Parts: sequence; structure tokens; C-alpha cells
Amino acid sequence: MTHMTSGFNTRFDYKGSKFHVQTQDKGLSAHYVESLIYRSGELLTSKKTFYTSFLNSPNLKKMIAKMMEDQHKSIIQEIADGKYDRFLGGGTGTK
Repeated sequence: MTHMTSGFNTRFDYKGSKFHVQTQDKGLSAHYVESLIYRSGELLTSKKTFYTSFLNSPNLKKMIAKMMEDQHKSIIQEIADGKYDRFLGGGTGTK
């Protein structure tokens, strides 16, 4: 059985573009949290954070939930800070 924690989805407008950030736990078989960053429906990039070193923690579920929330909020802040402005001209790219 694969463990999967609910994720986060946030849609918002930034400098005239529609951004969507989706963050989820990919499960114990994958051992990472993944965030996907979209602009106007097109995938721009992704971010993975592995939690392999925490697998034996008695608080694993809480740690994963906190990791997801922190990563999600961090990406939204990075967008607001202009980190992804290079994608606003219509071009796309990957991490």
C-alpha cells in the first residue's frame, strides 16, 4: 500500500499571468514531495524534495505535511519575488 498525503493547490494572477502551484507527497514508494509550477496551463518547472532521511521518524506524517506546506509557500513567495519572471515573456523552460 502506498501512503499519500493530501496536497496543496494554489491558483493566482501575477503580472497578468495565471500561475498554478500544485504540491503533493508522491508516497512512500517515491520518498519525495513534488511541486509543479504552471503558467497559463503550461508546466514551467518542478521541484522535488526527498524525505528519505526521515523514513524511520515516528512523526513522518507530520514531517511530510510540514515539508509540503513549507515548499508550497516558498514557491509562491519565489513567484511573487520575481524568480520566475523569465517565463512571463511567453517562453518556457525547465529547472
